[in-house]
Amino acid sequence: MMLSDAMEDEDKWLAEGVAGIQHNAYYMHRALDSNNLREALKYSAQLLSELRTSRLSPHKYYELYMRAFDELRKLEVFFKEEERHGCSVVDLYELVQHAGNILPRLYLLCTVGSVYIKSKEAPAKDVLKDLVEMCRGVQHPIRGLFLRSYLAQISRDKLPDIGSEYEGDGDTVMDAVEFVLQNFSEMNKLWVRMEVQCLYYYYYYYYIDFGDPELRPSFGISGLQGPTRVRDKMEKERNELRDLVGKNLHVLSQIEGIDLDLYKETVLPRVLEQVVNCKDELAQYYLMDCLIQVFPDEYHLQTLETLLGACPQLQPTVDIKTVLSQLMERLSSYAASSPEVLPEFLQVEAFSKLSSAIGKVIETQGDMPIVGAITLYVSLLTFTLRVHPDRLDYVDQVLGSCVKKLSNKPKLEDSRATKQVVALLSAPLEKYSDIVTSLTLSNYPRVMDHLDNETNKIMAMVIIQSIMTNHAYVSSADKVDVLFELIKGLIKDLEGDPEDELDEEDFNEEQNSVSRVIHVLYNDDPEEMLKIILTVRKHIMAGGPKRLPFTIPPLVFSALRLVHRLHNQDGDVAGEEDPATPKKIFQLLNQTIEALSYVPAPELALRLYLQCAEAANDCDLEPVAYEFFTQAFVLYEEEIAVLAQSLINKDSKAQVTAIHLIIGTLQRTHVFGVENRDTLTHKATGYSAKLLKKPDQCRAVYACSHLFWVDDQDGIKDGERVLLCLKRALRIANAAQQMASVARGSSGPVTLFVEILNKYLYYFEKGNPQITSAAIQGLIELIKTEMQSDTATPDQNSDAFFTCTLRYIQFQKQKGGAMGEKFETIKL
Repeated sequence: MMLSDAMEDEDKWLAEGVAGIQHNAYYMHRALDSNNLREALKYSAQLLSELRTSRLSPHKYYELYMRAFDELRKLEVFFKEEERHGCSVVDLYELVQHAGNILPRLYLLCTVGSVYIKSKEAPAKDVLKDLVEMCRGVQHPIRGLFLRSYLAQISRDKLPDIGSEYEGDGDTVMDAVEFVLQNFSEMNKLWVRMEVQCLYYYYYYYYIDFGDPELRPSFGISGLQGPTRVRDKMEKERNELRDLVGKNLHVLSQIEGIDLDLYKETVLPRVLEQVVNCKDELAQYYLMDCLIQVFPDEYHLQTLETLLGACPQLQPTVDIKTVLSQLMERLSSYAASSPEVLPEFLQVEAFSKLSSAIGKVIETQGDMPIVGAITLYVSLLTFTLRVHPDRLDYVDQVLGSCVKKLSNKPKLEDSRATKQVVALLSAPLEKYSDIVTSLTLSNYPRVMDHLDNETNKIMAMVIIQSIMTNHAYVSSADKVDVLFELIKGLIKDLEGDPEDELDEEDFNEEQNSVSRVIHVLYNDDPEEMLKIILTVRKHIMAGGPKRLPFTIPPLVFSALRLVHRLHNQDGDVAGEEDPATPKKIFQLLNQTIEALSYVPAPELALRLYLQCAEAANDCDLEPVAYEFFTQAFVLYEEEIAVLAQSLINKDSKAQVTAIHLIIGTLQRTHVFGVENRDTLTHKATGYSAKLLKKPDQCRAVYACSHLFWVDDQDGIKDGERVLLCLKRALRIANAAQQMASVARGSSGPVTLFVEILNKYLYYFEKGNPQITSAAIQGLIELIKTEMQSDTATPDQNSDAFFTCTLRYIQFQKQKGGAMGEKFETIKL
């Protein structure tokens, strides 16, 4: 039999059944209109006989059932009106039991039973008990399920509940509970029995209809495609019927008389007994989920031990992690609903019970995938953070359990499990805005160790982002040590890291993030701050040459901030045997910056040496400042200048920048005595004159003039040496013009001369006696002559520069006063 043919046959059978119901319903309506009870019972029984079919799938049977159900509603209305049919409800209850077939008989009996209970001529509990017992006569899974579903439907508003009109005269809430539980138990057995029916159909299709090997190729590989589709279809339809069973639990939850004691002593044990004993994966998962969803959270909390005790007894294939996750989600929401309920969680030891239950489930289901176990721990951690946010020992315990589970797996390879571990590690960061709280969790880094290198880096970036977002500060060396252990994937190469697959842009972003973290490490206590700096240095120095240019600068500036704080304090820190001092920090910095020479990163190292020299100057530590300048000069001579000579076009600009940095820093220092200062200035001017390109020489030499004239420092106003620098610069500029004329046939622009003129004007204005108006006048005439020369190269920028300079001189003349008189001697 082809599968498509079977489906066509099923549609035909359904159509025949519907037609039969419609046919008998027509005559039943005629009988009802004429108040003919006997005919009404006859045709209603024939109508209901259509439900005796075994040829329809659950889905198709449901369509047929709904047709019959609609007709039974009309029949029930007729039964209620005794004056129409002239038969008492007691007699009617006996009469319908004479129907020939059991299925129509029981449907009619349930319909009359509904009217019987409503009439109150007999206790509700007796009628309900009779009905639920009589329904055992139908043991076919589908027919029995729908029959009992009909019984549950017509009786739900007639249960003897508190406040119900059917309570009293011996009818109690316990009777209602017993009826629903019994009906639930029988329905679940029928539903589970459908699994056996599915297996039967699977066996039938495979071994009988497809037994001929010649037919198998038409059904896919080995003939299995057809029967597999049959089984899947029937499993799906069976799953669609689950609500018929779950409806009983919903009815139970709506009974007002079920208090906590009754639920704890009767309802829950009976339901769990049925769930555990049915041994069916689909039924166990659905009923546990339904149980958790329909009953109050308060009941779950107070019966947590009983509920959790059933979990390890479920089938190994049941998706217990989802069930427990939903339970913890419900309890978390219950805790969040009101702070008043939180003591209840402590009283019942909810965390301990959940933790123990999860451990037993994982142990019992030995083949549970690692992702399932971690998912359970994620749910438990989420519950803990919501209900017990102040209990860090609980949080650490959950992480420790996860570490134990992962102990046999050095590195996770399952992407889904990795994703769950990231969720586990991210939860504390999201809950606690202060990163320090997460750093106290001893098992946190141990969980991270099980991530692969790439995910470890991602998690490290998440940690850094949390610190930046929450503006958190880490203020102790111990916590800094833990933090850098967590982000070690960013600060050093991990074992197994590919060397050639590094994306430069991603790498730069990672290292910049680490640099930002270093800036938020702070403590008001200088001693602790020094320990923090030493801890950071220990970690970043293992980062290798690629990372040091990113991580050393923030460490240096963090240490320099500490130097400034110590300098502003009076005396050493009391009670410290080895107090933090600027000298000690400068020694550390010298050793740290020296590491950049191995990278190599000479330009960066030179800048940091000069920063340290300036800081030592502010602290009046002349030997220290001199040492840093010495290191800078050595670096310039041995690295930068040599590199510039070997790579002229590429690195000559770096050499020029370096010499200007040296000149600028040296100009701002005031701590040096005459001898040390002369040594350093002599070195700087010597380096300036040795630059390769004449324009660079010229600019560096006239910049050196500022080393001999510092406005805000008494005693550093050597006008003669200023004049010597400017004259030397002028000679170099003139030589540059001549070289340009020889090489290109034109002398080039007069920009250098104009720049030197501006320096002359600067010192003239500052009162340098060696700079006279005659010298300025002569330089102006020289520039004009050069511009008018036949070999001069026209240049708009140079012309504009010179014009602006002359305009400035004219402005100073018009200003009047002493300065105006001074500039008046210059003739334009």
